[in-house]
Amino acid sequence: MTGQAVAELQDDYALPGGPDDARPLGVRIRQFVLGKIECGAWPEGFRVPSETELAARFGTARMTVHGALRDLAAAGVLLRRPRAGTRVAARRPQSTLLEVRNIHDEILERGHRHTAVVHRLAAEPCDLSTATELDVAPGSPVFHSIIVHCENDVPIQLEDRYVKQSFAPLYLEQDYSRRTPNEYLMGLGPLEEVEHVIQALIPDRPMRQQLKMREGEPVLQVRRRTWSGGSVVTSARLIHPGNSYSLVGRFGVGSRERA
Repeated sequence: MTGQAVAELQDDYALPGGPDDARPLGVRIRQFVLGKIECGAWPEGFRVPSETELAARFGTARMTVHGALRDLAAAGVLLRRPRAGTRVAARRPQSTLLEVRNIHDEILERGHRHTAVVHRLAAEPCDLSTATELDVAPGSPVFHSIIVHCENDVPIQLEDRYVKQSFAPLYLEQDYSRRTPNEYLMGLGPLEEVEHVIQALIPDRPMRQQLKMREGEPVLQVRRRTWSGGSVVTSARLIHPGNSYSLVGRFGVGSRERA
């Protein structure tokens, strides 16, 4: 092997932060693996070098590498199986807590195909719970849609949404198998406020059937309300299979006086 080839191999296994980085080595190894995955060098299904090989590359004990890979496996980034090695896991569908994003766009960004099945699209009088959510009188007519969103034909979200008629009078005339409610509603006017309430639940039978889940599996529910023009305009329950979906939030932290 030439000197240049050796240098390139060493650079390929250079830990982030350089020699002066004071972070624990296990943290830097995790960042190294995540960096390889994010840049595409280690794609889905890629077999990660063995703990022994990585320990030799990084000049550390095998247990340090073991701890880093174990943490990434616990987070769903890697798949570790006895005698089968460690591989990069398929990317979990995930959504951000701080943005109102179109699920169609999220799926396309992962390089996958989005399809939607409309189970209900109708005008109906709202019950007390929905009336409270939308800040209207019980029995007021509202639009109601139930849609299952799929990623590569696998259900990943059940969207159960109520919409004020005054905000979106043409809501029932849209083809939501081609255009998501999010995309349509976002084009009607700027959102002024968004509220998210997150719960882990055991789904009922109809919910399990729509998401093609086994009995006993949990779901992750995001209840989202949006405001425009000074009032609530939509209330939605976004329900995801809990074992295949994650929510991510990242935000700045203000001073202690503002906390």
